[in-house]
Amino acid sequence: MNTRHVDAIAKAVLYEGYLLYPYRPSSVKNRQRFNFGVLYPRSYAEAQLGSDRWDIQTECLVVASGNPTVEVKVRFLKLIERTVARFADPVAEPQQAPGPHVVSQLEVNGRIERPWQEATECEVTRAPTNLHSLLEKPIEFSFDFPSSDEINPLTNDDGETIGIITRRQQSVCGNVQISATALKPELYKLRVSVRNLTLLDPFYGAASEVNREVALISSLVSAHTLLAVTDGQLVSLLEPPEEYKSEAAACKNEGVWPVLVGEPGQRDTMLASPIILYDYPQIAPESPGDLFDGAEIDEILTLRIMTMTDEEKQEMRGSDPRARLLLERTEALPAEYFAKLHGTLRDLHAVDEKAS
Repeated sequence: MNTRHVDAIAKAVLYEGYLLYPYRPSSVKNRQRFNFGVLYPRSYAEAQLGSDRWDIQTECLVVASGNPTVEVKVRFLKLIERTVARFADPVAEPQQAPGPHVVSQLEVNGRIERPWQEATECEVTRAPTNLHSLLEKPIEFSFDFPSSDEINPLTNDDGETIGIITRRQQSVCGNVQISATALKPELYKLRVSVRNLTLLDPFYGAASEVNREVALISSLVSAHTLLAVTDGQLVSLLEPPEEYKSEAAACKNEGVWPVLVGEPGQRDTMLASPIILYDYPQIAPESPGDLFDGAEIDEILTLRIMTMTDEEKQEMRGSDPRARLLLERTEALPAEYFAKLHGTLRDLHAVDEKAS
């Protein structure tokens, strides 16, 4: 799958809502994050009586007369729970000292460390599969991303350890199902389903008693699917050709909406996105980088970041590596970039003088 033209869009979908202005943990809006494309563990989602998803389903149309193949990629974020702990007194040998206790923040050499939910990117890929073989036998495969613990010491200017940062990931697992149906000569329906089958840690009790924050650690966050076809063409579900309109309307998409991506006019790649997009979405070339908000107005958010106080910027730096990079990028922007951000006209069309 050649994703050179679609990676920017897929990345924007992946991090939509990851962190919102004012990009600090103390902000209320950043305490309830990842609102799009969350696939919770099945037991948790079912205990919520249908209010939360544990699976997504994509259906789209493929037109092919030869021997087409289909490639599928599933991408999502896996959350990392970051905790901060402090020793009662600075220690030279942390392994021999009494265990530190968890704190809400810890100042280390002028930097404030705080608990936070970070994330790592995960990808599940299925090699190109012959479309006709899917007509005879659907395929199903599992994925499993293991748990891990990473512990980093926090040292003062004297080299003594005053605390630790722990980054903990829970395991997540699930499966992907791919099938195809022949609708009429040279027209096929392709279906891809993704499920979160992670078992919740019994330490937290029954699924109905688990809170959202615990469930998120075992969730597939910002889950979406990329589909690519060779020797065939995908059909726009937004503007299908007249002869395929009824079949396009019958496609059942749950939790995602497929749109064509890549260069306008290409019909070999589709993104099943958890947020509403149009065919061939693009990132504005004037944008200096991601602001984690698909409805963003770069100029306004960039100016707001620059007006933050030193204390607010300090909190932003310490909240998340991506927030720190966003701040550093914004502070380093040359003046000419703001002129580029200040309004651009696109997609102008000639006016039909005969139109009333």
